[in-house]
Amino acid sequence: MKKEGQNRSIYPFWQVCVLLATLLATPVYAAQKVAPAPAKVVPIFEQVKAKAAALGKKDYSGNKAELPPFLSDLNYDQYRDIRFRADHSLWRDQNLPFETQFFSRGSIFRDRVLFHVIEKGEQALVNFEPGMFDFGRLPVPMEVPKDLGFAGFRLHHPINTHQYFDEVAAFLGASYFRAVGRRQVYGLSARGLAVDTGLPRGEEFPVFREFWLEKPAADARQITLYALLDSPSVAGAYQFVITPGATTDIAVKLHLYFRRDVEKLGVAPLTSMFYHGKTTQHHVDDFRPEVHDSDGLLIEAGNGEHLWRPLNNPQRLAFSNFQVKNPRGFGLLQRERAFEWYQDLEAKYERRPSAWITPVGNWGMGRVELVEIPSEGEFDDNIVTFWVPAGAVTAGSTRAFEYTLSFGDIEPDTLEGRAVFMGIGHGKDRKGGERLFVVDFAGGALDLLPETTVVAAEVSASGGTLRPSVVERNPHTDGYRVFFEFTPGDAPLAELRCVLRSGDQVISETWTYQSWKEKY
Repeated sequence: MKKEGQNRSIYPFWQVCVLLATLLATPVYAAQKVAPAPAKVVPIFEQVKAKAAALGKKDYSGNKAELPPFLSDLNYDQYRDIRFRADHSLWRDQNLPFETQFFSRGSIFRDRVLFHVIEKGEQALVNFEPGMFDFGRLPVPMEVPKDLGFAGFRLHHPINTHQYFDEVAAFLGASYFRAVGRRQVYGLSARGLAVDTGLPRGEEFPVFREFWLEKPAADARQITLYALLDSPSVAGAYQFVITPGATTDIAVKLHLYFRRDVEKLGVAPLTSMFYHGKTTQHHVDDFRPEVHDSDGLLIEAGNGEHLWRPLNNPQRLAFSNFQVKNPRGFGLLQRERAFEWYQDLEAKYERRPSAWITPVGNWGMGRVELVEIPSEGEFDDNIVTFWVPAGAVTAGSTRAFEYTLSFGDIEPDTLEGRAVFMGIGHGKDRKGGERLFVVDFAGGALDLLPETTVVAAEVSASGGTLRPSVVERNPHTDGYRVFFEFTPGDAPLAELRCVLRSGDQVISETWTYQSWKEKY
C-alpha cells in the first residue's frame, strides 16, 4: 500500500510545470480572482436616521458654541442690518434653478448650525467666511471667528418671473421654517416638532442642528434637504423635498428617537399670529379693521367632515381639542384675500400664505390641538396648532410620520359651503349675558341651490342655553346667514357648533367657536 506522501510524485516535474503554465494563461482562472467588493452606498436619509438614533441614546449635550459679544446683544433692527452678500450664494453663476444664502448668528439666533452640500454622493461642509456678510453699521472686530458658523439658510428659485430668484423658503431659529407661494409674502411658520406646548412647566424647543442639501440638477423643479433635530427629550431625522410654485409643497418624512418621556407630542406644528379681527371682543386701538397672518383653523376629519374654527386673541390662555381618527388634513388658513379687510399698505396681510398639512398614510387616533395665547401686538406668534397622536410617548421609543405641507392660497376641494363671516353682539337679555351670533355660509354647493330650497341650521352648545336659530338667504354672498342667541349661564366655557342642512344632507362645513363667560 502507498503511503500518503507518495501521491505527490504521481506526475513528472515537467508535466506539473506545463499544467501550471496552462492554468495561469487561462481566462477562467483570471476570472476566479476575487475583486474588492464596491462600498455599499448608504442613502443620505439613512445616514441621518442612524446619526439621530445614536444621538438619542446619549445624554443631551446642547449646542454650546459661544457667540462673540458683538453679536450677542443685538436688537431686531441691528440683526436685520446683517446682510448676506448675494454674490456668495451657493451655485451662483452655475446656471442652476436654485440658489442658497445663509443667515448669520446673532440676537436670539444663537445656535450654530452645520451645513453640508451633497454632490454626486459626496458630502462637503460649507465653511463660514466673514466676507459672506455685510455687517452694516455694527462695530465688527478685526478678527471674526472663522468657526462662527451659520444660524440658518434660505432657498431662492424663480416663481414670479423667469429672471428673478425669489426667496421661497427659509429655515431659521430652533426648528422653525416657512415658505411662500407665487405673489405672496412671508406670514405663518411651521416647526419640525412641538414638545409639551402649553404645559405649566413650559415647552421645549427642539433645534435643527445640522443640514444636508442636495445640489440640484440643471433641470430640477424641486430640491431635497435633510436635517438632524435635537432637544433634551428627543433626537430626530428629517427629509424635506421642496417644490416651489403657485403653491409651494414640502414633502416631509421624520423619524423620532426619544431620550425621555414626553407628555404632549406635537407633530406637524404650525405657528401664526392673530392680533384682532371679527372675533375680538375687547377693544383694540387700531385703524386697521383686522390684523392677522391666519384667520382660522380648518380640519378635514377622517369621515370627510370639515370643521372651521375662527381664530381669536383671547383674554386668557385658551386650548381647543378636536378628536380625530386618521385626519385627511388640517391647517391654518388666511381666507380673507381683499385689501379692504386689512387696510395695511406695508404688511400686506391679504398676501400672507395659508398652510395645509396632508398626512401620508393612516395616523390613527389622536387630536388636533389649537393653542391661542393673549397678545398685545402683531409681532407675537400667539397661535399654535399641531397633531397629538394617541398613546404614551416613552423614553427609548421611536415614532415616524410622513406628510405634505403646502404654503399658498389654499382651500381643500369640497362641495360644502364655507363659513365666510361671523359677528358677535349683545342679545335680547343683556342682564343675563346673552349674545347674538351671526354666521354666513357661502360657496360650494350653496351657489347652486334653488332659492326655494329649505335650509336649516343645526346649532349646539356644550354648556349654557340656546334660543332657536334663524336662517335667511343672503343675496350679497349667494349663501345663507344664520342667527342664534346664546346665554352662558353657569358655564365658564362652551363649545359652539353650527352646520347647515337641507333635509338629511349636510351642505356646509361645521363652524365651531369657543365662548368664554368672561367676555359677557
